[in-house]
Amino acid sequence: MRTFGVEEELLIVDPATGEPLALADALLSGHRMAADDAPDARALETEDKTVYDDDEMGLSAELKLEQIETQTRPCLEYGVLLDQIRAGRTLADRAAQKNGARVAALATSPLASTSHTTPDPRYALMLERFGLTAQEQLTCGFHVHTYIESPEEGVAVLDRIRDKLAVLTALSANSPFWNGMPTGFESYRTQAWNRWPTSGPAGIYGTYPAYRRVVTRLLDSGVMLDEGMLYFDARLSRNHPTVEVRVADVCLRAEDAALIALLVRALVESASREWRDGVDPAPVPTVLLRMAAWQASSSGLSGELLDFGTFRPARATDVVRSLVDYLAPVLDEQGELSIVRQGVEDIIARGTGAAEQRRVRDKAMAGSPPEDLGLGAVVNHAVNITMRGALDLSEVEAAPDLLRVRQS
Repeated sequence: MRTFGVEEELLIVDPATGEPLALADALLSGHRMAADDAPDARALETEDKTVYDDDEMGLSAELKLEQIETQTRPCLEYGVLLDQIRAGRTLADRAAQKNGARVAALATSPLASTSHTTPDPRYALMLERFGLTAQEQLTCGFHVHTYIESPEEGVAVLDRIRDKLAVLTALSANSPFWNGMPTGFESYRTQAWNRWPTSGPAGIYGTYPAYRRVVTRLLDSGVMLDEGMLYFDARLSRNHPTVEVRVADVCLRAEDAALIALLVRALVESASREWRDGVDPAPVPTVLLRMAAWQASSSGLSGELLDFGTFRPARATDVVRSLVDYLAPVLDEQGELSIVRQGVEDIIARGTGAAEQRRVRDKAMAGSPPEDLGLGAVVNHAVNITMRGALDLSEVEAAPDLLRVRQS
């Protein structure tokens, strides 16, 4: 069983109006001061952000001051990961409340706002270089890291999961509103995010040297600022021996986030086994993968997806269940099949986060529509659901810092 962990990007919002608040610096400053008083606390400097890390989880800055990122430790078990996700949300919300704000697991802001770029030289250069794309990029994603034994294994995994990632976009869809308007999409974050030049699905690499050649060619183009801007749907992490899958919206519910992470880990393990068994990756053209991602972003689970086997339209719920069937041998072996089947059926029954947001908006608009068209109620509801199951941090079992080794 491989270790896995996640990063969640959360919106910082006004609890009265639902509008995003540019308070990330204040949240991180307070968290850092608290961490400085804790034993063994440390600030981890990485290439593109500072993570204020304590014994259990960390908070970090992102591109916009209206968002905050949480990170879990590497975990082995679903229950531990779920606790870590909930504890990370609690940590961020506590910091927000000290500044008169709350956090919400929304992949885009339902309410219109002018976002503010985090004061950092790299982010300032991104704003200058990429203009409106960077200026408007207030989006919150969910990234899953899964351990790999070598870069060669990692590239083999990337080649073999690329045709299935759009299903995760559909399952996690949680961004139907943008700038105060309904978008007609279930995951509009996917549309906004794919304005970056290196975003979206990638081709088949074949080998690790070939992967590195692609990265080098992209850097040599002068378009990307650095390797941190390799925004493909899945990539090899620069800082950890992991495959990082980046297609999901941040999930409204912590249990849905943990479900997505289980699916990703099973995808990585299944792909690795296929590689070791000599099974070639499916030769799906990248343009078809981009079409599948667009369709998943557009309809989520409410209509059709492109089936990852045939790339023809099929009922979305059938495609999702087919993915679980494909992963069933690994999930069953790891004792997670019943958790995943139930989690998927729960999402199908209640709808995605996007469907839930629309239901709340419609209810709020019944009778005399409020000035915010019901979107303030959407944010208020999201704050409550984000913190559902919130834990006392003192009761959370710290996930082991496992030295990035594969456990069995």
